[in-house]
Amino acid sequence: MKQLQPKLWTKDFIILSLVNFFLIFVYLLLNATIALYAIKEFNATTGQAGLVAGIFIIGALAGRLLTGGIVAKIEYKQLLIIGLVFFTLTILLYFVDYGLTFFIVSRFLNGFTLGVATTVIGTLVTLTIPASKRGEGIGYFAVSTAMATGLGPFIGLYMTQHTGFVKIFILCLLLGVVSTVIGFFVSVPKIEKMEMKQDDKGFKLYGLIEPKALPISFIILIMTFCFSSVLSYINLYAIELNLIDTASFFFIVYTVTVLIARPFTGRLMDSIGPNYVMYPAFFVFGAGMLLLSTASSAATLLIAAALIGFGSECRLLLDVLRRRRHSTIVYCEKGIMKIYHDDE
Repeated sequence: MKQLQPKLWTKDFIILSLVNFFLIFVYLLLNATIALYAIKEFNATTGQAGLVAGIFIIGALAGRLLTGGIVAKIEYKQLLIIGLVFFTLTILLYFVDYGLTFFIVSRFLNGFTLGVATTVIGTLVTLTIPASKRGEGIGYFAVSTAMATGLGPFIGLYMTQHTGFVKIFILCLLLGVVSTVIGFFVSVPKIEKMEMKQDDKGFKLYGLIEPKALPISFIILIMTFCFSSVLSYINLYAIELNLIDTASFFFIVYTVTVLIARPFTGRLMDSIGPNYVMYPAFFVFGAGMLLLSTASSAATLLIAAALIGFGSECRLLLDVLRRRRHSTIVYCEKGIMKIYHDDE
């Protein structure tokens, strides 16, 4: 008799992928429109509008760091629900007008709760995927992020042209409520927690940093830094170029390119090696950013989107890192995946 293969598409995997899609969708929808909202509603300068967009990421980072420190004391399911509930509640703050400073604080709190929720989701997804299907499962899970990356800004830019910002906030609130409700149906697998050493208790910087991951992390930092400027300012840039209608489709082209490149780059790396794919991808990404900076027509804007999409295909970087080390996830200590590497 054939042994039954472990299932990948379980109820928990589907729910976590959906919740991840909704959260990233809301984040990117708001990020693509919030700068214009700050300028129109609060007469913010371009620099202040950038702060309104960027403070969200600072809040998300703070949320991730805090999650790592408290996950040993709170169950994953409880922490997930707390993150989702407060993510939804902080969206309500967008409806309150107490000036630009209050709005910036609201953005930070909203980002903080997103950081908590997405950190727990990333951990739970890895725990629910069968070990024999981990690479495949993480790949499919990443598609939820890729789709949200395109659809979120697309819907956001479309709504800024055809409706008001209040309706944008209502849509985000509804998605937050849906995420919270379906989050209650996640079943968390039992995790045997290891006793922490005395030296590891409390906040330690070395507990948050894996030296072997620094080089690839630095590359991702540079590319994400560049792409975040596109996310935050594409709306204002398109208005300046008189290409506002085309801007809505920028992220659709980006997402389609990412989804096409995902299996294509994986097969190439298997056959010819990661370096022969990684370095050309960096060049293509740079060419896309350069073309975007000189765009003067709809065609060049969309071509730039395709080039950026191919070059910034994050799965490429993750695959490069995974192929250079045989990695096995052993235990989640302090909410951070502990990965032990065996040199190839």
